[in-house]
Amino acid sequence: MPILPKEPDIYPEALLDDPLAVEDTWWLLYTRSRQEKALLRYLRQHEIPHYAPMIPQRYRSPAGRIRESFVPLFSTYVFLRGGNEARYQAVCSGNVMKADEIVQVNDLVQDLAQIRDLIAMEVPMTLESRIEAGDRVRIKNGHFAGYEGLVKRRENERVLLISVRFMEQGVSVRLDDCQVEVLG
Repeated sequence: MPILPKEPDIYPEALLDDPLAVEDTWWLLYTRSRQEKALLRYLRQHEIPHYAPMIPQRYRSPAGRIRESFVPLFSTYVFLRGGNEARYQAVCSGNVMKADEIVQVNDLVQDLAQIRDLIAMEVPMTLESRIEAGDRVRIKNGHFAGYEGLVKRRENERVLLISVRFMEQGVSVRLDDCQVEVLG
């Protein structure tokens, strides 16, 4: 049972099915950390069309109970449909750090519709990171939290190469994408 009931993540419900959706202006809103749901409530209250896919996430509480919450599939991102006035209203919410206009609207609407359909089918989803070989990253958690290094691909697994600069040598550690963040 979820801690809180699922809130709507799309407004209006037929946003992505509207044939005129590809002719409108779309914005990618970068929200403040963990402010996606607050922004969605604000946009819904002001009747501004938007979408931010939410997926269920299950975890075990310290007491051992299985808990479920609904989290954004794309952390800190909300897709907004509308002109400059809609963008301005969203920014005025205080939850938006940046708004970028989306150029390839047709591709975006198709991709978002597919994601919406997969979520509706309750297909388990995981966001795939775009960390590539050569990216400089920092480890976010675990024994190596705070360490920085370069990502190197080897035999279908990602390996973080931590270089010891003064010795011109390094060591490698196998890590999952969720354990690292890309540095600027």
